[in-house]
Amino acid sequence: MINLKKRLSKIVQIAALTFCALVTLPALALQLKEGAPKTYTVKRGDTLWGIANVFLNEPWLWPELWRTNTQINNPHLIYPGDIITVGYEDGQPVLIVKREKLAMTLSPETNKRIKPAPIDLLAWEAIAPFIKQHTFVDEDRYNMLPKVLGNQDGNIRFASDDFVLGQQQFSANDQYRVVRKHATIESLQGETLGIQVTHVSTASVIPEGNTDDTMLLFIDDAYQEAKRGDKLLEGGFENPDSIELVAATSQRGAVVGDLHDHDLLGKYDVVILDLGNMDVKPGTVMGLYVQGPAIVDDETPRYVDEPGANSGGEWFIDTLTQPAMKVGEVIVFKTFDNVSYGLITRASKSIKRGFIVAKP
Repeated sequence: MINLKKRLSKIVQIAALTFCALVTLPALALQLKEGAPKTYTVKRGDTLWGIANVFLNEPWLWPELWRTNTQINNPHLIYPGDIITVGYEDGQPVLIVKREKLAMTLSPETNKRIKPAPIDLLAWEAIAPFIKQHTFVDEDRYNMLPKVLGNQDGNIRFASDDFVLGQQQFSANDQYRVVRKHATIESLQGETLGIQVTHVSTASVIPEGNTDDTMLLFIDDAYQEAKRGDKLLEGGFENPDSIELVAATSQRGAVVGDLHDHDLLGKYDVVILDLGNMDVKPGTVMGLYVQGPAIVDDETPRYVDEPGANSGGEWFIDTLTQPAMKVGEVIVFKTFDNVSYGLITRASKSIKRGFIVAKP
């Protein structure tokens, strides 16, 4: 028993020190992926993140490859047709862009010359629905939002081009988003972080129909039918101004929910992290880690969550914490006061609530 105890203790200590190194040590010298090509031609539909994966095992270090490159003012402005070549400076790899003069194309519909667009950082189609149709609202604010009440025909569901009555807001705003509660998001300690809502439809105020108690609304367009009791929200679905990759350093949080209603999540799923806009910003890259249950170091070792593992009289027995093992990566793309949305970009196993996020 003593030998087993010593071995387990030593393993845990080494693993714990290894994980601490993950979140505290400075970045090592930049290394290209084994088998990375010497040149790459940018194609339509490419993303910066996808190209970074071509060259690097740690794609969040992509900006480091441009540190000494003075050919272009903004390394994020890369266009289809550009040829990316690997070079070395002071023993460190750098990327050089070979580009013909950017051409302007003539649009016959508008008779205007259109400048080609640079490629995106991430696959827009993967995150656009979650930027446009989901947002996060503080619980107190959500409870105070006005409700959709009904209409003159006594319907309980409302589609595009319907008129509905809502609770009076007494606001100068002339347009609202009809939203529906999707979930209450809690921290791992059970604290309410806020309400995740889904954009159901858009409604415009008809001033002539307002009273002291109600306002008349016209459903302009609907992603799905509105219902009595849905809430009316002013704004709240803004896009991030820009996203630049930056690796997390000392930040540490957890996965506390998702936008897919799945128990197990994988690559290109969107997760909710318990880190707000004071902790991270859009573009923050974080590693995903899983930590196994603590182990009761007794005559017969067992996990703390096993039946009877914490029965009376065992308070003095050593409990060993397992190391956190990296299983994936996530990029934050939208932040709120208490939480943020992140896109899973790598996953070696299914991701779920409770997984740790930290330095990648």
